[in-house]
Amino acid sequence: MSVTPIDAGMLEFYEELSARTPPEATHWPLARQRATWDEVCRAFRAPRPERLLVEDLDANDVHVRVFRPVGNTPKPGVIYFHGGGWVLGSCETHDDMCAEFAALADVVTVLVDYRLAPEHRHPAQLEDSLAVLDWMGSSGRALGIDPTHIVGAGDSAGGQMTVGLAMTLRDRGLPQLRGQVLIYPVLGSDTETPSYLRNAHAPCLTRDEMIYYLESFLGPRGSASWTDPYAVPNLAGNLSALPPAFIAVAEHDPLCDDGAIFHDKLKAAGIASKLRREPALAHSYMRARHVSAPAMAGFEAIARAIHLLAHEGMLPD
Repeated sequence: MSVTPIDAGMLEFYEELSARTPPEATHWPLARQRATWDEVCRAFRAPRPERLLVEDLDANDVHVRVFRPVGNTPKPGVIYFHGGGWVLGSCETHDDMCAEFAALADVVTVLVDYRLAPEHRHPAQLEDSLAVLDWMGSSGRALGIDPTHIVGAGDSAGGQMTVGLAMTLRDRGLPQLRGQVLIYPVLGSDTETPSYLRNAHAPCLTRDEMIYYLESFLGPRGSASWTDPYAVPNLAGNLSALPPAFIAVAEHDPLCDDGAIFHDKLKAAGIASKLRREPALAHSYMRARHVSAPAMAGFEAIARAIHLLAHEGMLPD
């Protein structure tokens, strides 16, 4: 089978990005790793779109950053969970992407600064997501959010958080999300899938890194979280009554099969799902959107899916 090479623009961008975080950084104390990643992302951050209101708020004791397009009428909301293996990431690392989603999809985007592993393992992240969603429902109208039109979205580890939230809402009989947008999501714990083995040393994310992140989030292998479908959605035996999903995967990503497996399971359960494959891209490709044409096309497709799900409750064709 022929394999499309990784887009040159994306590779060049990530070589420059990686130069700011040397290999020995993985051995630094976590606080230094996180601060350095925040600084690097700020340095590479694209300017925010004009006419966008941005503020940092406390949402039931969870820090969030809210991106709101101008306008007097309520808009759909997006609860967004950043990637970083549940270990890294913050509002600083995903500021520009969430700002652009707000502007392109005409939604109020709430970026969640959830607790990080390994200090806070599952279900801490799920508890934070429930707290923020509850705050969006109770305080949303004051922020210009229509609380009846909220989509969940997230990249990488944030994809797991989105699905875990949707499953919990279903099982607790709470108002459901209008849709799920899962961007190169981590949804399984099987690191022996073909995409994990094929892309074990891929740029942007390696198999060894992902194993470290899973163990940080789930705890020691054999602990209860490893078999908890809220933490590992691809283990779920029941995917009925979940909202429609848009799933974006990259062929040069160890996690590629995670998203494809979940897509197939949703379809088998009768849930509407759209899978978009990016043959020339790798993990975290949204960061390269302004220097890589395929990455920008993928980013715009994600924004369109957010818009359609939030405003019309539909998936793209």
